[in-house]
Parts: sequence; C-alpha cells; structure tokens
Amino acid sequence: MTIRLALYQPDIPQNTGTILRTAACFGLAVDLIEPAGFTLSDKALRRAGLDYLERAALVRHASWEAFQAARASSGGRLVLFTTRASATLDRFQFAAGDTLLFGRESAGVPDTVHAAADERIKIAMVDGARSLNLAISVGIVAADALRQLGGLPVGVRF
Repeated sequence: MTIRLALYQPDIPQNTGTILRTAACFGLAVDLIEPAGFTLSDKALRRAGLDYLERAALVRHASWEAFQAARASSGGRLVLFTTRASATLDRFQFAAGDTLLFGRESAGVPDTVHAAADERIKIAMVDGARSLNLAISVGIVAADALRQLGGLPVGVRF
C-alpha cells in the first residue's frame, strides 16, 4: 500500500492537470473532492495534464462526506498540508496508507476539514513567504513521501 493524494475542491484547472500528470508519473492515485472550480473537460486542465490524464488514477467524490465515507474502510492517516500547521514537512514521518490532503488554492480547507485531519503539516519556507503554488507543493510532498517510503510503488520503473 502506498500513499494517495487528495485535492479538496480545487480552483485552478492548470494546477489540477499538473498534479494529475505528476501522480501518473509517480504511480499515485488522486482523490478529487468536489465541487471543483472548473469542469474536468476544461481545456486548461487538459493542456497542463497532456496525455498523462488518461494514465492518472483519479477517483472523484461528490462531497467531503462522500470522500470520508470512501476513506472509512481504507485505514491510514489523513495528512493535511496547510499554512496553518505548526509541524513541518522536514520533520514529518510518512507511513504507507497515508492520504495527503491539499486544500483549495483560494481558501485552503474549512475548519471542519482541518479538524478531521489526523496530522497537519506545512512546508517550511523563508520568513515572509506566504505559500507555494499548489502543484509545486504536491510535487515536493509526494517526492519526499515516496523517498521516505522506499521509492516508487511496485510496477513503476525508471
């Protein structure tokens, strides 16, 4: 069992396309928690994802509640990446089965979602920096999680 990526109501189709492309290249599944701020047929999403979108393991959830119901039987921690966290990525230990949750580009996640997370982590940055682009953040976190857990999932090769 490896990690999963989860996007909470993403706003920007280019970021989601880039994340799906990254996930396809790393052999990771993506949970998309709707509603999104665009349709999945959006031209910008397709442009960013290129031909990798067909290779992406995407699971769509109609709501936060539907996502939580689907997760209930899978076990594993829900790890939220948020600028509101006190713990930092460089000190965090990932575990197989973790679901890595990322919020909306415009607003993060609501307090109820924040409270539901088992862990809350932020990416350390220099003083004065507010946040990174969502797709960049997902790439940093996914690469570090895979490194910690011993590399790419079974069946993925270089």
